[in-house]
Amino acid sequence: QLQLVESGGGLVQPGGSLRLSCAASRSIFTLTYIGWYRQAPGKERDLVATITYGGRTDYADSVKDRFTISRDTAQNTVYLQMNSLKPEDTAKYYCTAEWGNGRHWWGQGTQVTVSS
Repeated sequence: QLQLVESGGGLVQPGGSLRLSCAASRSIFTLTYIGWYRQAPGKERDLVATITYGGRTDYADSVKDRFTISRDTAQNTVYLQMNSLKPEDTAKYYCTAEWGNGRHWWGQGTQVTVSS
């Protein structure tokens, strides 16, 4: 079993910043990758950013240069630093990871709302 627990969402004004955290119940070195997807109402769940066990990162074009994914391997935690937030970043953000014969695991999600 793998558990992913997100925190850090909330309401922020346009141009503001938030940091999301995802705590994994296993060493993140055992995960093929871990990262974030988001889903806005009425839309599909889309990639935001991921980081592999080797440290390679991948970002959606819409968040490059604004969002940064990082990890604390001692705490088995991954972070998503979100700067210069826009109303279109409003969504529920889900932590996800691949572990155990290619299986994908998901957290419960944390809401991010960007509004004035």
